[in-house]
Amino acid sequence: MENKIGKVTASLGIPEQHVELCGRDKAKISLDALNPAARRGKLILVSAITPTPAGEGKTTVSIGLAQGLQRAGYRSALALRQPSMGPVFGRKGTATGGGKSTVQPADSINLHFTGDFHAITTAHCLLAAAIDNALHFKTTRLDPTKILWKRVIDMNDRALRQIRMGLSETNSVGRESGFDITAASEIMAILCLSESYDELRERLNRMVVGFTPEMQPVFAAELRVTGAMLAVLREALKPNLVQSVEGVPTFIHGGPFANIAHGCNSVLATRLALAHSEFTVTEAGFAFDLGGEKFINLKCRQTGLAPDVVVLVATVKALKMHGGVALADLAHENLPALGGGLQNLDAHLHSVRGFGRPVVVAINRFGNDTAAELALIQLHCAKQKVPCAVADVFGMGGEGALALAEHVVEASRENLGPLNFTYELEDPAEQKIEKIAKALYGASGVDFTETAQAKLALIRANGFGHLPICMAKTPDSLSDNPLLRGRPTGFRLSVRDFEIANGAGFLVALTGKLMRMPALPRVPSAEKIELNAAGQITGW
Repeated sequence: MENKIGKVTASLGIPEQHVELCGRDKAKISLDALNPAARRGKLILVSAITPTPAGEGKTTVSIGLAQGLQRAGYRSALALRQPSMGPVFGRKGTATGGGKSTVQPADSINLHFTGDFHAITTAHCLLAAAIDNALHFKTTRLDPTKILWKRVIDMNDRALRQIRMGLSETNSVGRESGFDITAASEIMAILCLSESYDELRERLNRMVVGFTPEMQPVFAAELRVTGAMLAVLREALKPNLVQSVEGVPTFIHGGPFANIAHGCNSVLATRLALAHSEFTVTEAGFAFDLGGEKFINLKCRQTGLAPDVVVLVATVKALKMHGGVALADLAHENLPALGGGLQNLDAHLHSVRGFGRPVVVAINRFGNDTAAELALIQLHCAKQKVPCAVADVFGMGGEGALALAEHVVEASRENLGPLNFTYELEDPAEQKIEKIAKALYGASGVDFTETAQAKLALIRANGFGHLPICMAKTPDSLSDNPLLRGRPTGFRLSVRDFEIANGAGFLVALTGKLMRMPALPRVPSAEKIELNAAGQITGW
C-alpha cells in the first residue's frame, strides 16, 4: 500500500529517523527534527472579522491560501489546530476546511486522530483522581471546598457542568465539582506552549489546583503524579503531519479554544512548519479581537515568534449581519446593510495595524454572494489602502487563492520592526485589561465585580499578578454582549472573575456568560453522521 505521508516528509526534507508513521496518511514528527539553527520562513497569521454562528471559514481560507502559494511556486506549509469532537458532533461540524481546500485524512482528524486529545484528557483526569485520593487519605494541604481542578471530556455535555461527586455509603455529602471540555483544559494550553519535555514538566508542576484553608496555593507538583502525566503525554507533545488535498504539508497539533483559552496550535508545530517552508500559514480562533490578540500578546510574547503578515477573512454574510440583517435573511443581496457592516471590518483592521503588521483582506466567497456585494467590499478596502482579494477557495482550491497569495507575498516584503504589544508585563492586571478593551474592543472602560476584585487580591497576594492576560469573552461581538453587532462604542466591559493558569503562564479574565463545557444544540450534527457498509463515514 502506498505510503502517502512519506512523500510529504521527503518533500520537507525531514529525515526518516524523525518520522513516526501512524498508518499511511499521517505521522508524528520527533522533537529532534527541529534544528534550533534552522532558517525561518515567513509566518502568515489568518484571522477574521467577528463571525456569524457558523464561522467565516478561516480554516478553509488558510488551506486555500497555502495551496495558492504552492501553485505560485513557493514552498508552503500549514500549522493548524486539531478539531475538538465536541463541536464536531455539536453545531459547527468539522474543522478540516471545505470543498477543494481541505486537509486529509479528514475523518481521522475530526475524530480520534493520533490520540492527542485522549492523552490530554487522561493526564488531566489522572491529576483529578490523585487530588481526590489525597483528600480521601488526608495527605494533602488542599481544602476540599477550594479545589479548582475539575475533570474534562472531549464532548459537548451540559449535564456535566455541575456534578456532586464522591458519594458513598460512608460519605453522603460528597463535594461539588464538574467537567470542562478537553479543549478548555490548562494542559491543552500548556502542551501548545511547551517546546520540550523539560518545559512541559515544569509547566505541569506549577499549575495551581486549589488552595489551603489559609488560601495558600497548592501546586500540581505536590500531588506527585507529574511523571505519570508526562508519560501519558509523551507522544502527544510530538506534532502531527498530514497534507492538504493539493499536497501542502500540514502540521495539526493542539486545539485550545480562543474564547476561553489562547486559541492557537502548538509552538512546536509552528516552528517545524517555519523551518521547512518559505511561507507558513497558521490561524487563530474566532475573530482578531480574540484569537489574533492572544496569538500576539500570549504566544508571540512567550516564544519570540512574530507574524510577517495578517490576513483578515471577511464574508458578505457576516458583514450584512453586522449591518443589521437577520441570520435567516443573509442570503439576499442588501448593499446598504453590507455597507453598514463594514465598520466591523474597520475595527479589526485598526487592531492589526496597532500591532505594527501589514494586513490583507480575504473575502471568502460563498455561492449566494453577488458581484455588487463583492465589489462594494473591494472598493471599501481600496479606499482604506488595504490589499483585498476574493478567495474562491471552496470551489477552486489553490487556484482560487492566487490573487490573495500575490497580495500576501507582496505584503511580506515590508521591512518590519518589533511587535507592538498591547500592554507591558509590568502593568497592573486592571491596566492590561483596560488597554485590551479600549484598543481592540472599542470599550470606554472596564468594570470589575466584587468577586473579580477579591480574586485579583488573592492572585496578587500569592505572586501571580505579573502574568499576562487571556481574555475569556464572547466571540459574537467586539463587546462582552453577544447581541451588540457591528462596531459597538461607549460600552464598558465587565470582568466578573479570574482564573489562574499559572502553568500556561497567564491569568484568565472572565467576562459575560461563557461556558467551559459547551452544550449540544436541539439538532446536533451527530444526528446526521453515519457509517455505511463499506466503512465510510457520511453526513459530515
